[in-house]
Amino acid sequence: MKGFIVLRILLCFIAISFLSPVWAKPQELYVGVLANWGDQQAIARWTPMMDYLNEQVPDTRFHVYPGNFEALNAAMESGKIQFIITNPGQYLYLSNQFPLSWLATMRSRRHNGATSAIGSAIIVRADSDYRTLYDLKQKTIAASDPHALGGYQATIGLMHKLGMDTKNYFKEIKFLGFPLDPLLYQVRDGNVDAAITPLCTFEDMVERGLIKEDEFRILNPSRPEGFDCQCSTKLYPNWSFAASESVDIELSKHITQALMDLPSEHPAAIQAKLKGWTSPISQLAVIQLFSELHVENSEVNRWDTLLRWLNDNRHWGVAVLLFIVATVYHLWIEYRFHQKSESLIESERQLKQQELALEKLQSTAIIGEIGAGLAHEINQPIAAITSYSEGAIMRLENNQPFDEQSAKALLTKIHQQSTRAGEVVHRIRGLLKRKEAVMVDVNILSLVDESVSLLKIELARHDISVENNIKGEPFFITADRVGLLQVLINLIKNSIDAISDSAEAVKRAKIVIAMDFKEHQVDVSIIDNGPGLPETSDALMATFYTTKENGLGLGLAICNEVIKEHEGAFSLKNRQDIQSGCIAKISLKKRGSQQKLIV
Repeated sequence: MKGFIVLRILLCFIAISFLSPVWAKPQELYVGVLANWGDQQAIARWTPMMDYLNEQVPDTRFHVYPGNFEALNAAMESGKIQFIITNPGQYLYLSNQFPLSWLATMRSRRHNGATSAIGSAIIVRADSDYRTLYDLKQKTIAASDPHALGGYQATIGLMHKLGMDTKNYFKEIKFLGFPLDPLLYQVRDGNVDAAITPLCTFEDMVERGLIKEDEFRILNPSRPEGFDCQCSTKLYPNWSFAASESVDIELSKHITQALMDLPSEHPAAIQAKLKGWTSPISQLAVIQLFSELHVENSEVNRWDTLLRWLNDNRHWGVAVLLFIVATVYHLWIEYRFHQKSESLIESERQLKQQELALEKLQSTAIIGEIGAGLAHEINQPIAAITSYSEGAIMRLENNQPFDEQSAKALLTKIHQQSTRAGEVVHRIRGLLKRKEAVMVDVNILSLVDESVSLLKIELARHDISVENNIKGEPFFITADRVGLLQVLINLIKNSIDAISDSAEAVKRAKIVIAMDFKEHQVDVSIIDNGPGLPETSDALMATFYTTKENGLGLGLAICNEVIKEHEGAFSLKNRQDIQSGCIAKISLKKRGSQQKLIV
Protein backbone atom coordinates (compact mmCIF):
# COMPACT_ATOMS: atom_id res chain seq x y z
CA MET A 1 0.00 0.00 0.00
CA LYS A 2 2.83 2.39 0.91
CA GLY A 3 4.57 1.60 -2.37
CA PHE A 4 1.41 2.48 -4.27
CA ILE A 5 1.15 5.88 -2.50
CA VAL A 6 4.79 6.69 -3.27
CA LEU A 7 4.21 5.81 -6.93
CA ARG A 8 1.20 8.16 -7.13
CA ILE A 9 3.24 11.01 -5.63
CA LEU A 10 6.02 10.46 -8.17
CA LEU A 11 3.51 10.47 -11.04
CA CYS A 12 2.04 13.76 -9.76
CA PHE A 13 5.49 15.41 -9.69
CA ILE A 14 6.23 14.21 -13.22
CA ALA A 15 2.89 15.57 -14.48
CA ILE A 16 3.49 18.92 -12.81
CA SER A 17 6.97 19.19 -14.36
CA PHE A 18 5.51 18.60 -17.84
CA LEU A 19 2.57 20.96 -17.38
CA SER A 20 4.44 23.87 -15.74
CA PRO A 21 5.52 25.47 -19.05
CA VAL A 22 1.91 25.46 -20.14
CA TRP A 23 0.69 27.04 -16.89
CA ALA A 24 3.38 29.80 -16.85
CA LYS A 25 1.85 32.96 -18.30
CA PRO A 26 4.02 35.49 -20.17
CA GLN A 27 4.55 38.88 -18.54
CA GLU A 28 2.12 41.49 -19.89
CA LEU A 29 3.95 44.73 -20.71
CA TYR A 30 2.50 47.97 -22.08
CA VAL A 31 4.44 50.51 -24.15
CA GLY A 32 3.02 54.05 -24.25
CA VAL A 33 3.32 55.67 -27.70
CA LEU A 34 2.72 59.33 -28.54
CA ALA A 35 -0.09 59.23 -31.14
CA ASN A 36 0.60 62.21 -33.40
CA TRP A 37 -1.80 60.96 -36.08
CA GLY A 38 -4.40 59.36 -33.85
CA ASP A 39 -4.65 56.11 -31.83
CA GLN A 40 -5.41 53.78 -34.74
CA GLN A 41 -2.45 54.99 -36.76
CA ALA A 42 -0.15 54.61 -33.73
CA ILE A 43 -1.35 51.03 -33.12
CA ALA A 44 -0.83 50.10 -36.78
CA ARG A 45 2.63 51.69 -36.80
CA TRP A 46 4.00 50.12 -33.60
CA THR A 47 2.27 46.70 -33.35
CA PRO A 48 4.93 44.97 -35.57
CA MET A 49 7.60 46.35 -33.21
CA MET A 50 5.78 44.79 -30.25
CA ASP A 51 5.61 41.47 -32.13
CA TYR A 52 9.36 41.69 -32.77
CA LEU A 53 10.04 42.23 -29.04
CA ASN A 54 7.76 39.28 -28.18
CA GLU A 55 9.97 37.08 -30.34
CA GLN A 56 13.28 38.42 -29.01
CA VAL A 57 12.48 38.70 -25.29
CA PRO A 58 11.30 35.37 -23.75
CA ASP A 59 8.17 35.11 -21.59
CA THR A 60 6.85 38.58 -22.48
CA ARG A 61 3.89 39.97 -24.33
CA PHE A 62 4.17 43.63 -25.38
CA HIS A 63 1.15 45.82 -26.16
CA VAL A 64 0.82 49.30 -27.73
CA TYR A 65 -0.77 51.95 -25.47
CA PRO A 66 -1.41 55.03 -27.66
CA GLY A 67 -2.30 58.47 -26.33
CA ASN A 68 -1.58 62.19 -26.23
CA PHE A 69 0.70 63.88 -23.70
CA GLU A 70 -1.87 64.04 -20.91
CA ALA A 71 -3.01 60.43 -21.42
CA LEU A 72 0.56 59.08 -21.35
CA ASN A 73 1.45 61.17 -18.28
CA ALA A 74 -1.59 59.78 -16.46
CA ALA A 75 -0.82 56.19 -17.59
CA MET A 76 2.75 56.46 -16.32
CA GLU A 77 1.57 57.85 -12.99
CA SER A 78 -1.02 55.08 -12.50
CA GLY A 79 1.40 52.32 -13.58
CA LYS A 80 -0.62 51.28 -16.64
CA ILE A 81 2.49 51.48 -18.83
CA GLN A 82 6.02 50.30 -18.09
CA PHE A 83 7.70 51.79 -21.19
CA ILE A 84 7.20 54.85 -23.35
CA ILE A 85 8.21 55.87 -26.88
CA THR A 86 8.08 59.65 -27.11
CA ASN A 87 10.06 62.83 -27.76
CA PRO A 88 12.72 64.16 -25.37
CA GLY A 89 10.43 66.99 -24.25
CA GLN A 90 7.91 64.66 -22.66
CA TYR A 91 10.69 62.44 -21.31
CA LEU A 92 12.24 65.39 -19.43
CA TYR A 93 8.81 66.39 -18.13
CA LEU A 94 8.13 62.84 -16.87
CA SER A 95 11.64 62.31 -15.49
CA ASN A 96 11.07 65.21 -13.08
CA GLN A 97 8.22 63.17 -11.53
CA PHE A 98 9.10 59.50 -12.11
CA PRO A 99 12.45 57.69 -12.35
CA LEU A 100 12.94 56.87 -16.05
CA SER A 101 15.88 55.62 -18.08
CA TRP A 102 16.52 55.82 -21.84
CA LEU A 103 17.13 52.47 -23.48
CA ALA A 104 17.66 53.53 -27.11
CA THR A 105 17.21 56.47 -29.52
CA MET A 106 15.39 56.14 -32.84
CA ARG A 107 17.28 56.53 -36.13
CA SER A 108 14.91 58.24 -38.59
CA ARG A 109 14.25 56.22 -41.74
CA ARG A 110 13.57 59.11 -44.07
CA HIS A 111 16.57 61.23 -43.05
CA ASN A 112 19.41 58.76 -43.66
CA GLY A 113 19.27 57.44 -40.09
CA ALA A 114 19.53 60.84 -38.39
CA THR A 115 19.21 60.84 -34.59
CA SER A 116 18.29 64.54 -34.42
CA ALA A 117 15.10 64.86 -36.43
CA ILE A 118 12.63 66.83 -34.29
CA GLY A 119 11.84 70.42 -35.25
CA SER A 120 9.03 72.76 -36.21
CA ALA A 121 7.73 73.90 -39.59
CA ILE A 122 5.74 77.15 -39.46
CA ILE A 123 3.20 76.97 -42.28
CA VAL A 124 0.99 79.69 -43.83
CA ARG A 125 -1.19 79.88 -46.91
CA ALA A 126 0.77 80.42 -50.13
CA ASP A 127 -1.33 83.47 -51.03
CA SER A 128 -0.79 85.21 -47.66
CA ASP A 129 1.47 88.22 -47.09
CA TYR A 130 3.34 86.55 -44.23
CA ARG A 131 7.03 86.05 -44.95
CA THR A 132 8.67 85.82 -41.50
CA LEU A 133 7.80 85.25 -37.86
CA TYR A 134 7.74 89.03 -37.45
CA ASP A 135 4.70 89.18 -39.75
CA LEU A 136 2.74 86.91 -37.38
CA LYS A 137 2.64 89.40 -34.50
CA GLN A 138 -0.87 89.55 -32.97
CA LYS A 139 -2.06 86.82 -35.38
CA THR A 140 -3.96 83.63 -34.57
CA ILE A 141 -1.82 80.48 -34.52
CA ALA A 142 -2.64 76.76 -34.34
CA ALA A 143 -0.41 74.16 -32.65
CA SER A 144 -0.81 70.59 -31.41
CA ASP A 145 0.05 70.83 -27.70
CA PRO A 146 2.01 73.19 -25.40
CA HIS A 147 4.23 70.23 -24.42
CA ALA A 148 4.96 69.22 -28.05
CA LEU A 149 8.68 69.66 -28.70
CA GLY A 150 8.38 69.77 -32.50
CA GLY A 151 4.80 71.04 -32.62
CA TYR A 152 5.28 74.11 -30.40
CA GLN A 153 8.29 74.36 -28.08
CA ALA A 154 10.99 74.47 -30.79
CA THR A 155 9.28 77.52 -32.33
CA ILE A 156 8.98 79.23 -28.94
CA GLY A 157 12.71 78.62 -28.45
CA LEU A 158 13.44 80.26 -31.83
CA MET A 159 11.26 83.26 -30.89
CA HIS A 160 13.06 83.58 -27.56
CA LYS A 161 16.42 83.73 -29.34
CA LEU A 162 15.04 86.45 -31.64
CA GLY A 163 14.12 88.54 -28.59
CA MET A 164 10.35 88.19 -29.02
CA ASP A 165 7.90 88.35 -26.10
CA THR A 166 6.64 84.78 -26.39
CA LYS A 167 3.86 85.28 -23.81
CA ASN A 168 2.13 88.16 -25.60
CA TYR A 169 3.39 87.92 -29.20
CA PHE A 170 0.45 86.08 -30.75
CA LYS A 171 -3.16 87.22 -30.52
CA GLU A 172 -4.30 83.67 -29.82
CA ILE A 173 -2.82 80.16 -29.85
CA LYS A 174 -5.26 77.33 -30.54
CA PHE A 175 -4.01 73.96 -29.27
CA LEU A 176 -5.90 71.38 -31.34
CA GLY A 177 -4.30 68.21 -29.94
CA PHE A 178 -3.82 65.10 -32.07
CA PRO A 179 -4.02 63.99 -34.86
CA LEU A 180 -2.07 66.68 -36.71
CA ASP A 181 -4.23 66.91 -39.87
CA PRO A 182 -6.57 69.67 -38.55
CA LEU A 183 -3.63 72.04 -38.08
CA LEU A 184 -3.18 72.51 -41.84
CA TYR A 185 -6.91 72.31 -42.53
CA GLN A 186 -7.38 75.33 -40.22
CA VAL A 187 -4.74 77.26 -42.21
CA ARG A 188 -6.25 76.21 -45.54
CA ASP A 189 -9.75 77.30 -44.49
CA GLY A 190 -8.55 80.68 -43.16
CA ASN A 191 -9.55 79.96 -39.53
CA VAL A 192 -5.98 80.65 -38.35
CA ASP A 193 -3.12 82.65 -39.86
CA ALA A 194 -0.41 80.00 -39.40
CA ALA A 195 0.21 76.55 -37.94
CA ILE A 196 3.20 75.23 -36.00
CA THR A 197 3.67 71.61 -37.09
CA PRO A 198 6.30 68.95 -36.39
CA LEU A 199 8.94 68.32 -39.05
CA CYS A 200 7.60 66.48 -42.15
CA THR A 201 3.90 66.89 -41.22
CA PHE A 202 3.38 69.01 -44.35
CA GLU A 203 5.24 66.60 -46.64
CA ASP A 204 3.42 63.57 -45.17
CA MET A 205 -0.02 65.11 -45.78
CA VAL A 206 0.94 66.05 -49.35
CA GLU A 207 2.19 62.50 -49.99
CA ARG A 208 -1.08 61.06 -48.65
CA GLY A 209 -3.10 63.38 -50.92
CA LEU A 210 -4.76 65.22 -48.03
CA ILE A 211 -3.59 68.70 -49.10
CA LYS A 212 -2.09 70.40 -52.17
CA GLU A 213 1.54 71.46 -51.96
CA ASP A 214 1.08 74.74 -53.87
CA GLU A 215 -1.53 76.00 -51.38
CA PHE A 216 0.95 76.39 -48.53
CA ARG A 217 4.31 78.01 -47.79
CA ILE A 218 6.85 77.39 -44.98
CA LEU A 219 8.27 80.41 -43.14
CA ASN A 220 12.01 80.66 -42.41
CA PRO A 221 12.61 77.55 -44.54
CA SER A 222 15.77 75.48 -44.33
CA ARG A 223 16.59 71.93 -45.40
CA PRO A 224 19.51 70.36 -43.45
CA GLU A 225 21.82 68.20 -45.52
CA GLY A 226 20.46 64.69 -45.96
CA PHE A 227 16.91 65.62 -44.91
CA ASP A 228 13.77 65.22 -47.03
CA CYS A 229 11.68 67.92 -45.30
CA GLN A 230 11.88 71.67 -44.77
CA CYS A 231 12.25 73.02 -41.25
CA SER A 232 11.79 76.47 -39.64
CA THR A 233 13.81 75.82 -36.45
CA LYS A 234 16.91 73.97 -35.31
CA LEU A 235 16.68 70.19 -34.91
CA TYR A 236 16.53 68.32 -31.61
CA PRO A 237 17.17 64.66 -30.62
CA ASN A 238 14.78 62.06 -32.00
CA TRP A 239 12.19 59.94 -30.17
CA SER A 240 13.55 57.40 -27.72
CA PHE A 241 12.49 54.22 -25.93
CA ALA A 242 12.42 54.67 -22.13
CA ALA A 243 11.67 52.33 -19.20
CA SER A 244 10.14 53.10 -15.81
CA GLU A 245 11.77 52.23 -12.48
CA SER A 246 9.42 49.26 -12.04
CA VAL A 247 11.07 47.34 -14.91
CA ASP A 248 13.61 44.68 -13.91
CA ILE A 249 17.19 45.54 -14.91
CA GLU A 250 17.73 42.20 -16.66
CA LEU A 251 14.53 42.71 -18.67
CA SER A 252 15.71 46.20 -19.67
CA LYS A 253 19.00 44.67 -20.87
CA HIS A 254 17.17 42.11 -23.03
CA ILE A 255 14.92 44.78 -24.55
CA THR A 256 17.84 47.14 -25.21
CA GLN A 257 19.80 44.37 -26.94
CA ALA A 258 16.75 43.45 -29.06
CA LEU A 259 16.30 47.06 -30.14
CA MET A 260 19.98 47.40 -31.05
CA ASP A 261 19.85 44.17 -33.07
CA LEU A 262 16.80 45.24 -35.13
CA PRO A 263 17.83 45.22 -38.85
CA SER A 264 16.98 48.35 -40.83
CA GLU A 265 15.00 46.32 -43.38
CA HIS A 266 13.02 44.32 -40.84
CA PRO A 267 9.21 44.70 -41.35
CA ALA A 268 8.91 46.16 -37.83
CA ALA A 269 11.45 48.88 -38.64
CA ILE A 270 9.80 49.67 -41.99
CA GLN A 271 6.32 49.89 -40.46
CA ALA A 272 7.59 52.09 -37.59
CA LYS A 273 9.32 54.38 -40.14
CA LEU A 274 12.73 54.04 -38.54
CA LYS A 275 16.12 52.74 -39.61
CA GLY A 276 16.84 50.98 -36.35
CA TRP A 277 17.84 52.06 -32.85
CA THR A 278 21.08 53.34 -31.39
CA SER A 279 22.47 54.14 -27.95
CA PRO A 280 20.72 57.06 -26.21
CA ILE A 281 22.15 60.37 -27.43
CA SER A 282 22.71 63.52 -25.38
CA GLN A 283 19.63 65.56 -24.47
CA LEU A 284 21.68 68.72 -23.80
CA ALA A 285 20.05 70.67 -26.63
CA VAL A 286 16.58 70.00 -25.20
CA ILE A 287 17.69 70.82 -21.66
CA GLN A 288 19.14 74.13 -22.87
CA LEU A 289 15.91 74.88 -24.75
CA PHE A 290 13.80 74.31 -21.62
CA SER A 291 16.25 76.38 -19.60
CA GLU A 292 15.88 79.29 -22.03
CA LEU A 293 12.08 79.02 -21.89
CA HIS A 294 12.18 79.41 -18.09
CA VAL A 295 14.68 82.27 -17.83
CA GLU A 296 12.78 84.21 -15.17
CA ASN A 297 12.53 81.23 -12.83
CA SER A 298 16.16 80.30 -13.36
CA GLU A 299 17.27 83.85 -12.53
CA VAL A 300 15.34 83.78 -9.25
CA ASN A 301 16.78 80.37 -8.41
CA ARG A 302 20.33 81.56 -9.06
CA TRP A 303 19.80 84.55 -6.79
CA ASP A 304 18.41 82.34 -4.02
CA THR A 305 21.34 79.97 -4.49
CA LEU A 306 23.80 82.87 -4.14
CA LEU A 307 22.15 84.08 -0.92
CA ARG A 308 22.26 80.58 0.57
CA TRP A 309 25.91 80.21 -0.42
CA LEU A 310 26.85 83.50 1.25
CA ASN A 311 24.98 82.49 4.38
CA ASP A 312 26.74 79.12 4.54
CA ASN A 313 30.19 80.51 3.71
CA ARG A 314 30.49 83.63 5.83
CA HIS A 315 34.23 83.06 6.21
CA TRP A 316 34.53 84.05 2.55
CA GLY A 317 33.18 87.51 3.39
CA VAL A 318 36.58 89.19 3.05
CA ALA A 319 37.11 87.77 -0.44
CA VAL A 320 33.64 88.86 -1.50
CA LEU A 321 34.26 92.35 -0.07
CA LEU A 322 37.51 92.64 -2.03
CA PHE A 323 35.70 91.56 -5.17
CA ILE A 324 33.03 94.23 -4.64
CA VAL A 325 35.66 96.92 -4.01
CA ALA A 326 37.55 95.92 -7.17
CA THR A 327 34.31 96.00 -9.18
CA VAL A 328 33.41 99.47 -7.86
CA TYR A 329 36.91 100.72 -8.67
CA HIS A 330 36.63 99.33 -12.20
CA LEU A 331 33.25 101.04 -12.68
CA TRP A 332 34.71 104.32 -11.40
CA ILE A 333 37.56 104.09 -13.94
CA GLU A 334 35.04 103.47 -16.71
CA TYR A 335 32.98 106.45 -15.57
CA ARG A 336 36.02 108.75 -15.69
CA PHE A 337 36.90 107.45 -19.15
CA HIS A 338 33.39 108.10 -20.47
CA GLN A 339 33.38 111.53 -18.83
CA LYS A 340 36.61 112.49 -20.61
CA SER A 341 35.35 111.27 -23.97
CA GLU A 342 31.87 112.79 -23.70
CA SER A 343 32.63 115.69 -26.03
CA LEU A 344 33.86 113.28 -28.72
CA ILE A 345 30.72 111.15 -28.37
CA GLU A 346 28.54 114.28 -28.60
CA SER A 347 30.27 115.34 -31.81
CA GLU A 348 29.75 111.88 -33.27
CA ARG A 349 26.08 112.01 -32.25
CA GLN A 350 25.61 115.35 -33.99
CA LEU A 351 27.20 114.01 -37.17
CA LYS A 352 24.90 110.99 -37.03
CA GLN A 353 21.86 113.26 -36.62
CA GLN A 354 22.94 115.30 -39.63
CA GLU A 355 23.37 112.12 -41.64
CA LEU A 356 19.87 110.99 -40.63
CA ALA A 357 18.52 114.41 -41.60
CA LEU A 358 20.03 114.02 -45.07
CA GLU A 359 18.53 110.53 -45.38
CA LYS A 360 15.13 111.88 -44.36
CA LEU A 361 15.50 114.63 -46.96
CA GLN A 362 16.21 111.98 -49.61
CA SER A 363 13.23 109.90 -48.42
CA THR A 364 10.99 112.95 -48.61
CA ALA A 365 12.18 113.62 -52.15
CA ILE A 366 11.32 110.05 -53.17
CA ILE A 367 7.89 110.28 -51.56
CA GLY A 368 7.32 113.55 -53.43
CA GLU A 369 8.24 111.94 -56.75
CA ILE A 370 5.92 108.99 -56.32
CA GLY A 371 3.29 110.97 -54.41
CA ALA A 372 0.76 110.95 -57.23
CA GLY A 373 0.91 107.19 -57.48
CA LEU A 374 0.59 106.78 -53.71
CA ALA A 375 -2.37 109.16 -53.64
CA HIS A 376 -4.02 107.06 -56.35
CA GLU A 377 -3.38 103.87 -54.36
CA ILE A 378 -4.92 105.40 -51.21
CA ASN A 379 -7.89 106.84 -53.13
CA GLN A 380 -8.89 103.40 -54.39
CA PRO A 381 -9.74 101.91 -50.95
CA ILE A 382 -11.30 105.21 -49.83
CA ALA A 383 -13.57 105.21 -52.91
CA ALA A 384 -14.51 101.60 -52.22
CA ILE A 385 -15.37 102.42 -48.59
CA THR A 386 -17.54 105.33 -49.77
CA SER A 387 -19.34 103.12 -52.30
CA TYR A 388 -20.04 100.35 -49.76
CA SER A 389 -21.29 102.75 -47.10
CA GLU A 390 -23.53 104.68 -49.56
CA GLY A 391 -25.03 101.41 -50.76
CA ALA A 392 -25.83 100.41 -47.18
CA ILE A 393 -27.45 103.80 -46.46
CA MET A 394 -29.60 103.55 -49.60
CA ARG A 395 -30.81 100.06 -48.63
CA LEU A 396 -31.76 101.28 -45.17
CA GLU A 397 -33.54 104.38 -46.54
CA ASN A 398 -35.53 102.24 -49.01
CA ASN A 399 -36.40 99.73 -46.26
CA GLN A 400 -34.80 96.91 -48.21
CA PRO A 401 -34.05 93.62 -46.34
CA PHE A 402 -30.68 93.82 -44.61
CA ASP A 403 -29.96 90.67 -42.58
CA GLU A 404 -27.07 90.11 -40.20
CA GLN A 405 -25.04 88.05 -42.70
CA SER A 406 -25.24 90.76 -45.38
CA ALA A 407 -24.30 93.43 -42.86
CA LYS A 408 -21.32 91.37 -41.67
CA ALA A 409 -20.14 90.81 -45.26
CA LEU A 410 -20.42 94.55 -46.02
CA LEU A 411 -18.53 95.56 -42.87
CA THR A 412 -15.83 93.00 -43.68
CA LYS A 413 -15.31 94.59 -47.11
CA ILE A 414 -15.11 98.07 -45.55
CA HIS A 415 -12.60 96.78 -42.98
CA GLN A 416 -10.42 95.21 -45.68
CA GLN A 417 -10.31 98.45 -47.67
CA SER A 418 -9.48 100.56 -44.61
CA THR A 419 -6.69 98.12 -43.69
CA ARG A 420 -5.33 98.39 -47.22
CA ALA A 421 -5.21 102.19 -46.99
CA GLY A 422 -3.57 102.00 -43.55
CA GLU A 423 -0.80 99.74 -44.86
CA VAL A 424 0.11 102.29 -47.55
CA VAL A 425 0.27 105.09 -44.97
CA HIS A 426 2.32 102.85 -42.63
CA ARG A 427 4.94 102.23 -45.33
CA ILE A 428 5.28 105.97 -46.04
CA ARG A 429 5.63 106.80 -42.35
CA GLY A 430 8.32 104.14 -42.02
CA LEU A 431 10.44 105.95 -44.59
CA LEU A 432 9.82 109.46 -43.22
CA LYS A 433 10.34 108.54 -39.54
CA ARG A 434 13.81 107.06 -40.08
CA LYS A 435 15.72 106.95 -36.77
CA GLU A 436 19.02 105.47 -35.66
CA ALA A 437 19.80 102.06 -37.08
CA VAL A 438 18.21 99.12 -35.21
CA MET A 439 19.70 95.81 -36.27
CA VAL A 440 17.16 92.98 -36.35
CA ASP A 441 16.65 89.71 -38.22
CA VAL A 442 15.28 90.60 -41.66
CA ASN A 443 13.89 88.58 -44.56
CA ILE A 444 15.31 90.22 -47.70
CA LEU A 445 12.48 88.69 -49.77
CA SER A 446 9.91 90.67 -47.76
CA LEU A 447 11.89 93.92 -48.16
CA VAL A 448 12.09 93.48 -51.93
CA ASP A 449 8.34 92.82 -52.12
CA GLU A 450 7.62 95.90 -49.98
CA SER A 451 9.88 98.21 -52.02
CA VAL A 452 8.28 97.05 -55.28
CA SER A 453 4.83 97.56 -53.73
CA LEU A 454 5.68 101.17 -52.81
CA LEU A 455 6.75 101.84 -56.39
CA LYS A 456 3.95 99.81 -58.01
CA ILE A 457 2.07 102.82 -59.42
CA GLU A 458 5.30 104.41 -60.66
CA LEU A 459 6.24 101.17 -62.43
CA ALA A 460 2.78 100.90 -63.99
CA ARG A 461 2.86 104.52 -65.17
CA HIS A 462 6.05 103.87 -67.14
CA ASP A 463 4.91 100.37 -68.20
CA ILE A 464 7.93 98.70 -66.56
CA SER A 465 7.76 95.02 -65.61
CA VAL A 466 9.61 93.64 -62.59
CA GLU A 467 10.97 90.09 -62.46
CA ASN A 468 12.28 88.40 -59.30
CA ASN A 469 15.03 85.83 -59.79
CA ILE A 470 15.88 83.79 -56.67
CA LYS A 471 18.82 81.40 -56.54
CA GLY A 472 19.75 79.21 -53.57
CA GLU A 473 18.00 78.59 -50.23
CA PRO A 474 16.70 81.86 -48.66
CA PHE A 475 17.86 82.81 -45.15
CA PHE A 476 17.71 85.74 -42.71
CA ILE A 477 20.17 88.61 -42.54
CA THR A 478 20.82 91.01 -39.67
CA ALA A 479 20.04 94.53 -40.85
CA ASP A 480 18.45 97.91 -40.18
CA ARG A 481 15.11 97.21 -41.83
CA VAL A 482 14.12 100.82 -42.61
CA GLY A 483 17.59 101.77 -43.86
CA LEU A 484 17.82 98.75 -46.15
CA LEU A 485 14.28 99.41 -47.44
CA GLN A 486 15.36 102.96 -48.36
CA VAL A 487 18.38 101.58 -50.23
CA LEU A 488 16.21 99.21 -52.30
CA ILE A 489 13.68 101.95 -53.10
CA ASN A 490 16.48 104.34 -54.14
CA LEU A 491 18.05 101.79 -56.48
CA ILE A 492 14.75 100.68 -58.06
CA LYS A 493 13.68 104.33 -58.46
CA ASN A 494 17.00 105.10 -60.18
CA SER A 495 16.34 102.25 -62.64
CA ILE A 496 12.82 103.60 -63.31
CA ASP A 497 14.22 107.10 -64.01
CA ALA A 498 16.96 105.72 -66.27
CA ILE A 499 14.50 103.64 -68.31
CA SER A 500 11.94 106.45 -68.59
CA ASP A 501 14.64 108.77 -69.98
CA SER A 502 15.53 106.25 -72.70
CA ALA A 503 13.15 106.18 -75.66
CA GLU A 504 14.62 102.87 -76.83
CA ALA A 505 14.17 101.15 -73.44
CA VAL A 506 10.54 102.23 -73.04
CA LYS A 507 9.44 99.67 -75.65
CA ARG A 508 10.95 96.81 -73.67
CA ALA A 509 11.14 98.28 -70.16
CA LYS A 510 12.13 95.68 -67.58
CA ILE A 511 13.83 95.51 -64.18
CA VAL A 512 15.22 92.22 -62.88
CA ILE A 513 15.84 91.83 -59.13
CA ALA A 514 18.19 88.87 -58.76
CA MET A 515 18.83 87.39 -55.28
CA ASP A 516 21.67 84.87 -55.05
CA PHE A 517 21.72 83.13 -51.62
CA LYS A 518 25.22 81.70 -51.10
CA GLU A 519 26.68 79.85 -48.12
CA HIS A 520 27.60 82.94 -46.08
CA GLN A 521 26.11 85.90 -47.99
CA VAL A 522 23.34 87.06 -50.28
CA ASP A 523 23.93 89.14 -53.42
CA VAL A 524 21.04 91.37 -54.49
CA SER A 525 21.38 92.76 -58.03
CA ILE A 526 18.98 95.30 -59.55
CA ILE A 527 19.39 95.07 -63.32
CA ASP A 528 17.67 97.43 -65.76
CA ASN A 529 17.76 97.88 -69.53
CA GLY A 530 18.19 101.65 -69.51
CA PRO A 531 21.01 103.57 -71.20
CA GLY A 532 23.63 102.62 -68.57
CA LEU A 533 25.90 104.73 -66.33
CA PRO A 534 26.64 108.27 -67.62
CA GLU A 535 29.67 108.62 -65.29
CA THR A 536 32.02 106.41 -63.26
CA SER A 537 30.54 104.71 -60.19
CA ASP A 538 32.82 106.70 -57.83
CA ALA A 539 31.57 110.00 -59.25
CA LEU A 540 27.93 108.96 -59.00
CA MET A 541 28.33 107.92 -55.35
CA ALA A 542 29.83 111.28 -54.34
CA THR A 543 27.63 113.40 -52.03
CA PHE A 544 25.57 116.14 -53.79
CA TYR A 545 26.61 114.91 -57.24
CA THR A 546 23.59 114.28 -59.45
CA THR A 547 22.74 113.77 -63.12
CA LYS A 548 19.05 114.52 -62.60
CA GLU A 549 17.54 117.94 -63.25
CA ASN A 550 15.87 118.15 -59.83
CA GLY A 551 18.04 115.61 -57.97
CA LEU A 552 19.62 116.19 -54.56
CA GLY A 553 22.75 114.13 -55.15
CA LEU A 554 22.19 112.15 -51.96
CA GLY A 555 20.61 108.87 -53.04
CA LEU A 556 23.63 106.76 -54.03
CA ALA A 557 25.85 108.33 -51.36
CA ILE A 558 23.32 107.36 -48.68
CA CYS A 559 22.97 103.86 -50.16
CA ASN A 560 26.74 103.44 -49.98
CA GLU A 561 26.88 104.59 -46.33
CA VAL A 562 23.97 102.39 -45.25
CA ILE A 563 25.54 99.30 -46.83
CA LYS A 564 28.87 100.12 -45.11
CA GLU A 565 27.02 100.21 -41.77
CA HIS A 566 25.93 96.64 -42.52
CA GLU A 567 29.54 95.56 -43.29
CA GLY A 568 28.31 94.92 -46.81
CA ALA A 569 29.46 95.83 -50.31
CA PHE A 570 27.83 98.13 -52.88
CA SER A 571 28.83 98.50 -56.53
CA LEU A 572 27.55 99.99 -59.78
CA LYS A 573 28.53 98.89 -63.27
CA ASN A 574 27.21 98.67 -66.82
CA ARG A 575 25.85 95.41 -68.17
CA GLN A 576 28.35 93.27 -70.07
CA ASP A 577 25.89 91.38 -72.25
CA ILE A 578 24.34 92.50 -75.54
CA GLN A 579 21.74 94.48 -73.62
CA SER A 580 22.43 98.03 -72.46
CA GLY A 581 21.69 98.99 -68.88
CA CYS A 582 23.05 99.19 -65.36
CA ILE A 583 23.63 96.65 -62.55
CA ALA A 584 23.42 97.89 -58.94
CA LYS A 585 24.65 95.14 -56.64
CA ILE A 586 24.62 94.93 -52.84
CA SER A 587 26.17 92.05 -50.88
CA LEU A 588 25.16 91.33 -47.26
CA LYS A 589 26.27 88.71 -44.74
CA LYS A 590 24.08 85.84 -43.59
CA ARG A 591 22.77 86.22 -40.05
CA GLY A 592 25.55 85.32 -37.59
CA SER A 593 28.21 84.86 -40.29
CA GLN A 594 31.75 86.07 -39.56
CA GLN A 595 33.09 85.24 -43.03
CA LYS A 596 34.41 87.98 -45.29
CA LEU A 597 32.25 88.90 -48.26
CA ILE A 598 33.20 87.56 -51.67
CA VAL A 599 32.61 90.47 -54.06
